[in-house]
Amino acid sequence: MLVKIFGAAVYGVEAIAITIEVNVSNGQGYYIVGLPDNAVKESLQRMESAIKTNGYQMPRTKIVVNLAPADIRKAGSAFDLPIAIGVLGASEQIGEPDRLKDYLIMGELSLDGTVQPIKGALPIAIQARKEGYKGLIVPKQNAREAAMVNNLAVYGVEHLNDVVHFLADEKSLQPVNVNTREEFFANQYEFDFDFSDVKGQENIKRALEIAAAGGHNAILIGPPGAGKTMLAKRLPTILPPLSLHEALETTKIHSVAGKLPANASLIAKRPFRSPHHTISDVALVGGGGVPQPGEISLAHNGVLFLDELPEFKKTVLEVMRQPMEERLVTISRAKMALDFPANFMLIASMNPCPCGYYNHPDKECSCPPGAVQKYLNKVSGPLLDRIDLHVEVTPVAFSELSNTNKQGENSAIIRERVIAAREIQAQRYKEHTGSTHSNAQISSKLLREICAIDHIGEALLKKAMERLNLSARAYDRILKVSRTIADLVASEKIKPEHVAEAIHYRSLDREGWAG
Repeated sequence: MLVKIFGAAVYGVEAIAITIEVNVSNGQGYYIVGLPDNAVKESLQRMESAIKTNGYQMPRTKIVVNLAPADIRKAGSAFDLPIAIGVLGASEQIGEPDRLKDYLIMGELSLDGTVQPIKGALPIAIQARKEGYKGLIVPKQNAREAAMVNNLAVYGVEHLNDVVHFLADEKSLQPVNVNTREEFFANQYEFDFDFSDVKGQENIKRALEIAAAGGHNAILIGPPGAGKTMLAKRLPTILPPLSLHEALETTKIHSVAGKLPANASLIAKRPFRSPHHTISDVALVGGGGVPQPGEISLAHNGVLFLDELPEFKKTVLEVMRQPMEERLVTISRAKMALDFPANFMLIASMNPCPCGYYNHPDKECSCPPGAVQKYLNKVSGPLLDRIDLHVEVTPVAFSELSNTNKQGENSAIIRERVIAAREIQAQRYKEHTGSTHSNAQISSKLLREICAIDHIGEALLKKAMERLNLSARAYDRILKVSRTIADLVASEKIKPEHVAEAIHYRSLDREGWAG
């Protein structure tokens, strides 16, 4: 007997429908065709054990499982459950096999029939709704994640028997209901960190506020213990809250990568990713035999923090250059090309020299001559050009650390100013086509129009360009940062003081900075 079950395979951050055809006929042997990988082929052993353990009969005849379309490679263990149900249906051991056409089924099986969680439940649910299925059957741990998709009945199952009983009696399981909007808006402002915890460092807070307001990349340079990591970790608390569309995009990426916790729902806060400096280039940008999103895609709509930037391998840093411009990673293979979104803010930190105390007000640098420049050269000029704000972080004085009376601004107050600046930008760019939503994304075509400066500002910028020997890209960055500084004070025009402050944030371009 031939039966058809419906599943899905995840490619990139999207899913495509897969038809699983199971035919039990005269003969001998078990076969899986349709370009399965080793994990899919091994499902036969897991499925056989699960079927026998639960008192069903494993047919001792010929079983052929076809995964269609047959020219697309299938990967992972999520096809275990639909294949097992297909074998039971084809051997007439379950009631109402006609109901199989109404549901998309995915799940990994243990040897005792327990259903294990899968990756990519959210894009699979989106595809199931698009294809018009009546419902989706997934592991219970993935049910809340899939139930974020409205107009689709999602059933969470813990065991193979749950699916068998459901096909016999649809009332044996209740669909999972999640109030996505209520949960999303309730969790948007729950942070473990706050800018009010930071003593002093007002100039660094100001720089991060500018970065947040315009979506600019920034690098913090300072000695050990000055607070670079502490400040970077608090940046997400002043960023504008995620929109529902952004949250869905971000959750899809984390779902595909298997980074969502059990029983997770929509990601409500902007992601903050901080990979170790031993990371490989594939782990950072994505890829692999079965292409998976990398850290820069997991930081989509959020912050990618690279601590101790010069310690990262040069090849790792260089592969970031194109995604930082395009805000997209394209993974190309012989038979496919996948796009992973990568619209992130890069925040990096570094010591000014190997010993960490170059330019320190109190401690003397012990590095030999030329070591500072050599250390800085580990980070290429083209990458530094793509970083809008170069911020020098100095140690906090004891008097400020011990002052319990003075309380800094909290993140909520700073966030209000950032949101106001972003709203100005949203209005400015609403008539422009493309993906421009913030000042950091202004194209070269729009730059001269939107970031026009008066003759005083132009003279100031010309002098800085000549003295600092800035590149054309750095010139563009200064204009973009100037526009953001103007937006923070709701100024329609960019004033000379805005340009002067933006030039101040090009520390690493300053002649003689590294000796």
